[in-house]
Amino acid sequence: MKHTPRPGIYRVQHLTSGRSLLGSSVDAPAYLNRVRFELQLGSHRHPGLQRDWVQDGPDAFTFEVLDELKPDAAGRVSPDDLKELLSLWQEKLNVSPQPSY
Repeated sequence: MKHTPRPGIYRVQHLTSGRSLLGSSVDAPAYLNRVRFELQLGSHRHPGLQRDWVQDGPDAFTFEVLDELKPDAAGRVSPDDLKELLSLWQEKLNVSPQPSY
């Protein structure tokens, strides 16, 4: 079975503090799997996120795809469209363009 990327907006949220990692990816579910894997290995690039993971454990986090973009007929998504969608979600959630983590 061929993997079909799902472009969209993702969020990893630390439930205790409310801090979150909000971003866009050409394959949001795959990116969330990567984040979870890096956290489990202790190698995530955001030290604050890794610290919260070690301190509070996986149950203190949610991993979610907030929105998806439908690819064009060729299976592509415009980077500008992803950027615009991310901006809309930052506004909707009242989240700074600068990551909490």
